[in-house]
Amino acid sequence: MSYAIIETGSKQYKVQAGDIIYVEKLLVEVGEEYNFTHVLAISNDDGQMTIGNPHVAGAKVTAKVEEQGKEAKITGFRYKAKSNYRRRYGHRQPYTKFTVLAIEA
Repeated sequence: MSYAIIETGSKQYKVQAGDIIYVEKLLVEVGEEYNFTHVLAISNDDGQMTIGNPHVAGAKVTAKVEEQGKEAKITGFRYKAKSNYRRRYGHRQPYTKFTVLAIEA
């Protein structure tokens, strides 16, 4: 089973063909294909590993955009004792959902 390790949004993901991944939002339309060129490592079917320095030359991972959305809301609360300071906040992180189509080395 071949896989690749890609980098996007300052995070690293281990992907195989057919995987569904959620990454930080990228400006790509739904239905389009996107090429991840920051491939850090590739493992072939025979177990041979190719590691980049820092990236593998000529390697790319092709994926199709399935959805643009937002994650569930994260709520937080700030509080300082004895000073009547209270603040509530919420955050919804935007994401892009991909289906990995192919790994090319």
